[in-house]
Amino acid sequence: MAIRVRAGATNNVPSGSSRSFAHILRASLFTLFNAVVGAGTVVLILFGDWQDGLFGLTALANVLIGVFQEFRAKRLLDSLSLLNATPARVLRGGETHEIGTELVVLDDLLVLRVGDQVPADAVIVSEVGLEIDQSQLTGETAPVGKRADDTVLSGSAVAAGHGTARVVRVGADSYTSRLTAEAKRFSLVNSELRNAANRIVRWVSWGLAPLIILVMNAQMHAAGGWDTAIRSGHWRDALIGTVASASSVIPQGLILMISISFALAAAKLAQSQVLVQEIAAIEILARVDTLCFDKTGTLTDGAIAFDGTHAIETEGGKAGAEQADWKAVLGCFGADDDANATARCLRAAFQAGDLRPSGSVPFTSEHKWSAVGIPQGASRGTWVLGAPEMVFAHLDDTHPALQKKLSGLLARGLRTLVLAHSDDRLGGADIDGHRLPGSLQPVALVTFAETIRPDAAETVAYFQAQGVALKVISGDNPHTAATIARAVGIQLEGSGYDARDLPEDLGAMGEVLETNAVFGRVTPAQKRQMVRALQQRGHVVAMTGDGVNDALALKAADIGIAMGSGAPATKAVARMILLDGQFSRLPRVVAEGRRVIVNIERVSKLFLTKTTYAVLLSIAVGVLLWRFPFLPRQFAPTDGLTIGIPALLLALAGQQKPYRPGFLRRSLRFSLPAGAVTATVIVVVLAFARVSGEYSSSEMSTAAAIALSIVGFWVLVVSARPLTARRYALLATMVTVQAACFLVPLVRTFLAFTLPTGPLLSVSFGIAATGCIAVEIVFRLTSRRAPLSVVPPRL
Repeated sequence: MAIRVRAGATNNVPSGSSRSFAHILRASLFTLFNAVVGAGTVVLILFGDWQDGLFGLTALANVLIGVFQEFRAKRLLDSLSLLNATPARVLRGGETHEIGTELVVLDDLLVLRVGDQVPADAVIVSEVGLEIDQSQLTGETAPVGKRADDTVLSGSAVAAGHGTARVVRVGADSYTSRLTAEAKRFSLVNSELRNAANRIVRWVSWGLAPLIILVMNAQMHAAGGWDTAIRSGHWRDALIGTVASASSVIPQGLILMISISFALAAAKLAQSQVLVQEIAAIEILARVDTLCFDKTGTLTDGAIAFDGTHAIETEGGKAGAEQADWKAVLGCFGADDDANATARCLRAAFQAGDLRPSGSVPFTSEHKWSAVGIPQGASRGTWVLGAPEMVFAHLDDTHPALQKKLSGLLARGLRTLVLAHSDDRLGGADIDGHRLPGSLQPVALVTFAETIRPDAAETVAYFQAQGVALKVISGDNPHTAATIARAVGIQLEGSGYDARDLPEDLGAMGEVLETNAVFGRVTPAQKRQMVRALQQRGHVVAMTGDGVNDALALKAADIGIAMGSGAPATKAVARMILLDGQFSRLPRVVAEGRRVIVNIERVSKLFLTKTTYAVLLSIAVGVLLWRFPFLPRQFAPTDGLTIGIPALLLALAGQQKPYRPGFLRRSLRFSLPAGAVTATVIVVVLAFARVSGEYSSSEMSTAAAIALSIVGFWVLVVSARPLTARRYALLATMVTVQAACFLVPLVRTFLAFTLPTGPLLSVSFGIAATGCIAVEIVFRLTSRRAPLSVVPPRL
C-alpha cells in the first residue's frame, strides 16, 4: 500500500478550482464599461469636484453583484463530489478495515455489502447474489446483477447480495472523477436580457472614443480655444464636461437594474424552496419552449412501492389464497437479509409470523427469481417469487388463468412478479439455486409501481397549457416510461421510443425528438446529445433530473433543474434546485421570470431613451462647438428621479405576460425616437439662450435641466402605463423631489443650479410641453400591436 501511496495511486482527487477568485475579479473589473466609468470617476476626483464623481458608485455596485454571484457559483462547483462521505471497506492483511474513500488505493480489495457505495472503479472478484444499483449513473431503476470479472463503477451502490472487487481505477481516472471534471467547466446561462444590455454597451463603446474626441474639442473651443484653455486652466472645466458627456452615454443603470431584479426574484423564490444558483436562470425558464424530464426522481420519487396482490384461481375455481398462508410467505421474502430492493418493499405490508424459512435463494438478474424453503405447517415446501415469464414457460398453454390476469396488469404498466409453490424441498437435488423446483403452481401475482410525485400531473398540465413541449428522457424501459408519462397526463402514441434506435446525427435525432415525447433506455451521453439536437432546431431547452446520469445533460441545457434529493454532482451543475423536490415549484419560477422580463423591458425604455439623447446631445454640442450643458452631478437628479428610483420600483411590479423574443428591438423602437425628441428639446432651449445672449452658463444649464426633467417625466409616464394608484403616487413623489432640487436653496447650490430669469424659463416649459406631445405620439405609434393577455400567477 505504501508503494501505491508514494506513486500517487490513491483515490484522492485534487480539488482544482473551476475559476480562481482572481480570475472572477479580473473578469468583472476589467470591462470597457468599468474602464470608462472608472476613468471618468478618477478624473473628476483629481481635477474636479468630488460631488461629480459619485456616479462611480453604480459601477462599483455592478462589480460587487457580479463577483458575488460568480464566486457563489464557483464555490458550488468546487465542492462538487459524486461520492458520499461514507467509509469504504477494504481487505488488507486478511482483515477487513473501514477507511475513508480518499484512502483507497489501486489494487485494494473492496468488501461490498448491501447499502455500500462503490468508492472507485473495480472488477468483481467474488460474489453471492450481488446486485448493483446503477440508477445514479444510467437512470435504469432495476438493479443489475454482477458476476466475477464484471466491472462496477464508482458512484453505484450495492442493492443486494455481497462480494469483493479489486480496484482498477482511482482518483482522477475513475468514472465519477471524469464526469466531475467535465461538469466543473464554468459557463454562464444565455440570458437575453443580459446579452441585450451587453450589446448596447458594446455598441456605445465602439463610438465612445470618437465621441469623446468630438466633445473634448468642443469644450476646448468653448473655453477660448486649445491654447487659451491650456494657459488659463480652463482645460479642467473642458475635461469635466467631456467626462459628463461620456458617463451619461453608457446605460450603467440598466445593467445594475437587471442584476437587482434577478437578485430580488431569486430571494423571493428562495422562500418557496427554489434555490437559484445563477440569477439569470430565472429569465431562461420563462423563455423555455421544451422541457425534458428524467422520469426517475422527477416524475417519480425514484422508489419502487408495493402495489397489491392478485390471487390466482385454480382449475377447481378456488383461489390460491386458500392453499396456504402465502401472505406470510411474502413476509419471509421481504425479511430475507439478501432481499433485493423490490422484495424489501414487502416488509411493510407483510409479516412472516411463525414461519421460519430453512433456507433461501437470492434474486439475481440472470434467472430473475428468488426462493425460500418452509419446512413445516400448511405452507411447507418451496416458494418462488420471480418474473412470470421466467418462472413459468408457455403461460398460454399451461396456466391460462395466470396469463389472463397478468396481461391486464402489464397493460397498466405495473412491475409484476408471480408467487408460486412447489412441494419439493429447498436444498434438494433439483433446487440448487440455479434450477427451479418441479410441479410449481401459481398462487398469486404481486405488483409494484414507481411512486409518482403527487405534484407531477398538475405541473405537466400547466406546461402543456402554456405550449411547452414535454419530453420524458429515461434510462428505464420505454414501456415503463410511457406508462408513467400517461399517468401524469402526457399525451402520446405507442409505448415509447427505444433510444438504442436513435440516430447519432444531431439533425436526424432532432427530427425523431420532434415527433416523439417519451424515450427509454437513454444513456447519459445520449441525454446530452438529445438536448443539443433540440437546441440545434432552435428550441430553448430545460432539463430536470436528480441522478449523476443527468449531470452532463443539465450542464448542456439552457437551464438545468435539479431535485433537492438528487446527487451532489447534479445539484452542483444545475442552475436551479428544487430544494424540497416539489415539481410544482416550476410554474412559480416561470411566473417570476415572466414578471422580471416584462418589468425589465418596461424600465429599459427609460435607460435607452437616456442613452439616445445623451449620444445625440454630445454629437450636437461637438458639432456646434458648444459647452456641454451639464455637470455630472446635475445629471443625478434627473437620472435618479425620472429613471433610477422609478425603474427600481417598476421592476418589482407583479404583472406578467407570455414571453416574446425581441426584447431589445421593441425597446429601441420606442427609445430611439423618444431620445431624439428629448435631445432636440435640450438643443432648442440652449439655442434660444445662446441667441438671446442674456444668460449665464449656469442659467442655461438649469433651463436645459428643467426641460429635460419635464420630458423625462413624460417618458416615465408612458413607460409606467397602465397607471395605478401606486404609480400615480410614485410620479407625484418624484415630481415633488425634482422640484425641490430647483427650489430649495441648499440643494440648488450643491447642484450648481441658477433659476433663469426672463423668458428663458417660459420657453423651457413651452418647448418641454411640445416634447411631451411628441413623446406621446411616439408611444402610441410604437405600441400599435395586438395586446397580449396577462397571465395571472399560478400555483
